[in-house]
Amino acid sequence: MEKKYPIPPFNEKTALQKVKGAEKAWNSKDSVQISNAYSIDTEWRNRSEFINGREEVRVFLKKKWENELDYKLKKDLWSFSENRIAVRFEYEFKNKQGQWFRAYGNENWEFDENGLMKKRFASINDLPINESDRRL
Repeated sequence: MEKKYPIPPFNEKTALQKVKGAEKAWNSKDSVQISNAYSIDTEWRNRSEFINGREEVRVFLKKKWENELDYKLKKDLWSFSENRIAVRFEYEFKNKQGQWFRAYGNENWEFDENGLMKKRFASINDLPINESDRRL
């Protein structure tokens, strides 16, 4: 049986470990490594896009980093319960034309009993910025 530690139920320490682990994984931009943290039948809403299953996650992430260059992410724990975690985040990237952006948002996560994320709902807004205004 596949497991991704820490597993629920979460306390403050283990919820924070889950958030920082996700931050580190996403900053690696390794779509296979990242997708392995999600259940086979994971459900996502990312902005207005709906993604179903681990394989669709891999395809989505691969495409994401083909368009979001020099990506850097920071996640913060917002709240948690037994098998759910809410985070706030911001990330910066530039597009292929060289325009920098800072994206802000919130994510709601739900985990199965093995610590794999089975639901991820993300609300994200992009703000064009100058390269000199980068923080990350």
